[in-house]
Amino acid sequence: MAAENVTKETVLITGGSGYFGFRLGCALHKKGVDVILFDVLKPVLAVPEGVKFIQGDVCCLSEVENALVDVICVFHIASYGMSGREQLNGKRIEDVNVRGTENVIQACRKAGVSRLVYTSTYNVVFGGQVIENGDESLPYLPLHLHPDHYSRTKSLAEMKVLQANSTELGARKDVLRTCALRPAGIYGPGEQRHLPRIVSYIERGWFKFVYGHPLSLVEFVHVDNLVEAHILASEALKATKQHIAAGQAYLISDGRPINNFEFFRPLVEGLGYQFPTIRLPLSMVYFFAFLTEMVHFLVGRFYNFQPLLTRTEVYKTGVTHYFSMEKARKELGYNPKEFSLTEVVEWFKSQGHGRKLRIYTVKHLMRAGGFILLLGTMLLLWLPAVVTVSV
Repeated sequence: MAAENVTKETVLITGGSGYFGFRLGCALHKKGVDVILFDVLKPVLAVPEGVKFIQGDVCCLSEVENALVDVICVFHIASYGMSGREQLNGKRIEDVNVRGTENVIQACRKAGVSRLVYTSTYNVVFGGQVIENGDESLPYLPLHLHPDHYSRTKSLAEMKVLQANSTELGARKDVLRTCALRPAGIYGPGEQRHLPRIVSYIERGWFKFVYGHPLSLVEFVHVDNLVEAHILASEALKATKQHIAAGQAYLISDGRPINNFEFFRPLVEGLGYQFPTIRLPLSMVYFFAFLTEMVHFLVGRFYNFQPLLTRTEVYKTGVTHYFSMEKARKELGYNPKEFSLTEVVEWFKSQGHGRKLRIYTVKHLMRAGGFILLLGTMLLLWLPAVVTVSV
């Protein structure tokens, strides 16, 4: 692959202890690159010999500056508020995603870092509207239309990164070259943000319905395809590639649109559970997510519960939005490999997950009753709202 020609250099990965950042660091290390993982927490997995870990926070400018000694390229992956209750912590999201990115840009310019690859998101152009085979010519979604803090701040951060392209470096007679990758939802064995939450819902008996149109299509990206895209992007910022990626954004996925729930069917059934047959209207689930967020706003400081779904998650999973990979293929040489959820299923099984013979007790009956009560409550709250809107 084109990304094999990686010369000896030192790179730093913010968010390097996270699932994707750690995977990227290991891949670069195997190619002979000196890698520094920079994160507020130590990696869960053992750091490979030769890879350096520096504990630090992108919200602290001095800590970022101290970590960039002799670094030539930064992969800025660190972010906050992607899913679940984290999406509802507006201040922390703003601090990490916006001010943290400003710190990274400032530190790169001061330290003479010549390349900055930013990990963005599909959400900078998507906010619940249908997008079919869209591309990078789509404008940013207006900031006031974003349904969550994460998407809005990631959009702001991406703008700042791309605006910093071609700015002069303080320590060298050169300029900073930047680009942004906008990935779809990440999956792969060992992923710790989305998949465990989904599996926990399945195992608790909460995954009893799907929603939205059965023909709605979304996209995902396997972690190894995303790793490859980042390496290719860093190479495409070099003079040897005519700096073709400088100032550019790229949409990245596996390139295989699929219904969100059908994508996860192999995981549900592979772990021995029955796939839901109940399908709810998207508007009903969105309304329930809105109510959940309102409740969290009122009681979250006292009881920071995990919402079943947020409004953004409803949009991302139930509304068609998929994109062309043509620009990434042409300019970066990106050619995603095909993966399935088989390795993910096997990973969860290796961790002790999977349906076992169960003896149903009063607790299980109460859980089933609770689910029926939840559906009934959602219906009672949703119907008046629908009638009011239609009138």
